[in-house]
Amino acid sequence: MTTLWDRSRQVAVEQILDTAVRLFVEQGYEQTTIAQIAREAGISQRSLFRYFGTKEDLVCGDQEALGALLKRTVEQQPAELSPWDALRAGFELVLTANHTPERVLELSRLIFATPSLHARYIEKRLRWQADLVPVVQVRLGGGVGATPDPRAKAIVATVFACVDAATELWAQSGGRLDLAELYDQCLGAVRGDA
Repeated sequence: MTTLWDRSRQVAVEQILDTAVRLFVEQGYEQTTIAQIAREAGISQRSLFRYFGTKEDLVCGDQEALGALLKRTVEQQPAELSPWDALRAGFELVLTANHTPERVLELSRLIFATPSLHARYIEKRLRWQADLVPVVQVRLGGGVGATPDPRAKAIVATVFACVDAATELWAQSGGRLDLAELYDQCLGAVRGDA
């Protein structure tokens, strides 16, 4: 059950995020300060930091929580599902876990257009990959702690590369292209299905 406090917090988060995204788009990510965001959102900097730990978190969100959600979702997929399909299901959930598709598009455009954000995004995604390799290895029939299976690492890296390529193309198109279809095309090209 969602409490009044939870709903109030969510409204505050959305208002802060709306303000931050508007300022990032208007003047650029690097040129926008936390002080400006807080002032325009009508809160103190201290309050802003209670909702978002860093300026980067305004765009990238809580990557640790999203990474855990992705891993949990992949683990919970039926055993008969291939690693490829289990990872796809995880990404489908994570892409819209915290935001509307319109907000995901805005944030994706910022991430891919801002070198410092893109670098942090990649760094965090590498951690996600490391966490998923053992999950995929189990799905491939290897046990936890078994000799590393290079196929697991290759599958995870390939899926992430395809998700990122599809997301960047989707953001560049202004959301006009279908993200899932782009992902399927990228993965098909890599797997030789195209």
